[in-house]
Amino acid sequence: MNEAFVISILVITIRAGTSLLYATFGAILTERSGIQNLGVEGIMMVGAAASFAAAYHSNNGWIGLLTAVLVGIILGVIHAFLTITMRAEQVVSGLAMTIFGTGLASFMGQRLGPGNSTMVGLQGPSFERIPIPYLREIPYIGEALFNQDILVYALYLLIPLMWFYIYKTRQGLELRAVGENPQAIDALGMDVTKMRFLYTVAGAVLMAIAGAHLSLGYLQGWADNITGGRGWIAIALVIFSTWNPLRAVLGALLFGGINAIQFRMQAAGTTLPSSFLNMLPYIVTILVLVFITWAERNTHRFGTPSALGTPFVREEKK
Repeated sequence: MNEAFVISILVITIRAGTSLLYATFGAILTERSGIQNLGVEGIMMVGAAASFAAAYHSNNGWIGLLTAVLVGIILGVIHAFLTITMRAEQVVSGLAMTIFGTGLASFMGQRLGPGNSTMVGLQGPSFERIPIPYLREIPYIGEALFNQDILVYALYLLIPLMWFYIYKTRQGLELRAVGENPQAIDALGMDVTKMRFLYTVAGAVLMAIAGAHLSLGYLQGWADNITGGRGWIAIALVIFSTWNPLRAVLGALLFGGINAIQFRMQAAGTTLPSSFLNMLPYIVTILVLVFITWAERNTHRFGTPSALGTPFVREEKK
């Protein structure tokens, strides 16, 4: 196996896994607080469409990213209001967010170019790769790790920060506690509603940034259904990782790696049907998810937050 082939696989693995990991981190934050959000796909779609539209018209990728953050805040507030304030069914709210987000993103995309499937090229505002001197020259991994866009580099910092925040800080302990036993947090005088609201919005912002990376960094353009089911994969990876950010990295690399291999196989002119190759990342993810779920249940260490999906009602406190 030649060096160029390995490097190309690693480059695509990192780039394909980045948006997935942002979305997974957003879902972990949200679910750790006890709120379920199945609207990841929809939020990613709107984030991708809105960031692309803003960058396209302003010719500035940073304005596109800021737009994605604002979209995440708005959609996060909507989901938080429905599930926390109004105590609506969390699964229904999340699914509604996905349906709404997918339709809205498609509508926005049609205003940018002719036809649903047309890819509209960005003329300058995308996040281009920034090579890091010397580190880029490391054999094999240098090109993959140190010749990436700014959102990939930001993710390198976010990974240890997420782990440290959740497991090594007082705020992280409170986050885990509010997802496990909100009544105990309330008894200590903390505002459960405020905490859940904050983490639901923060999670939605990361999901929207995941969409922005697709349109501004990875694909550098817009196409209808640009996420390709990545939001659902992110939800699966939350379970795969047992709500642990470091394990989520492994899941994202697995998906990105399979994605890269199927791209290379298609480019090499394999006789396998392209539709089958396109399914490969999702098939592998499902198989790994089934195995991990089975293994964790047998060892009784599944890690699901005890209060996940359960509305908190202060009057019911014992």
